[in-house]
Amino acid sequence: MDRDARIFVAGHRGLVGSAIVRALRAAGHTHLLLRTRDELDLRDPVATAAFFEKAKPDYVFLAAARVGGILANQREPADFIRDNLQIQTNVIHEAWRTGVQRLLFLGSSCIYPRLAPQPLREEYLLTGPLEATNRAYALAKIAGIEMCWAHNRQHGTRFLAAMPTNLYGPEDNFDLDSSHVIPALLRKFHEARVADAPSVSIWGSGEPRREFMHSFDMAQACLFLMNLDDERFDGLLGSDEALTGRFEPPLINIGVGADISIRELAETIAEVVGYDGLIEHDRSKPDGTPRKLMDVSRLNALGFRARIELKDGLRHVHEVVFTSSQADPA
Repeated sequence: MDRDARIFVAGHRGLVGSAIVRALRAAGHTHLLLRTRDELDLRDPVATAAFFEKAKPDYVFLAAARVGGILANQREPADFIRDNLQIQTNVIHEAWRTGVQRLLFLGSSCIYPRLAPQPLREEYLLTGPLEATNRAYALAKIAGIEMCWAHNRQHGTRFLAAMPTNLYGPEDNFDLDSSHVIPALLRKFHEARVADAPSVSIWGSGEPRREFMHSFDMAQACLFLMNLDDERFDGLLGSDEALTGRFEPPLINIGVGADISIRELAETIAEVVGYDGLIEHDRSKPDGTPRKLMDVSRLNALGFRARIELKDGLRHVHEVVFTSSQADPA
């Protein structure tokens, strides 16, 4: 991407989008197209079309999405599938219509079957049932992959779908009703330490294993992919199955290649926060998918590896969010 290219970061205030903006600015990009939700509702096809027609972005990072943890997904599945389908349909269509050079669509590891072999390889897409607790969200993201693939086949676009592992960072959602596991546990353990609470309750058995990546590393991976030379980038865009007979969607995993149990995560966060009380398990709450470890060999083979160790990343987020530190994690 040229330094003066027009780059639209959809969802620039979110966990991933804000990290991408910081990475772009650090790399010298100054022509960033940023709109808040109040300024541009990407669920609105008319407003989205008008924006693309006027702004004419060269590159698009599609990080805008309705996201949440298990509780939010269970409470509002219709909202999750509706909003995400609307956002990605409008952005992908307008990116094609206005001649965007490259688009990176950001999904989630929940697109893979609940009981898929571990680690999760790109070819496991659509090979089994999804996790029920976030199926609506996952199906929307799968549709986004197919939208990119269909546009590449029909219109010759260069749209790539990147599936990150579980992410965390300072711009995360720390609301206990709608957040993911790391921000929820960071807040729980921090508040328990401040209140000198004797115990902290965490959801489920603590046995499921998850992989976690700092948003800084995720943003670096996104820029790395969008800056690949044409030959390597085009090699990620999949093929026309009707012609090749091969199932090759325009899909690449982004992760760190290592996981940890929820119990171990809770113990690590307690250590980082300085909480020494008991950790209890609320087994009435769901565990979710038993394990979600991404196979990142494809990304590693291209030359990218994550840099931030989990404990260091957790310490950084805790310092930024709860002690107002502005230190860079790297």
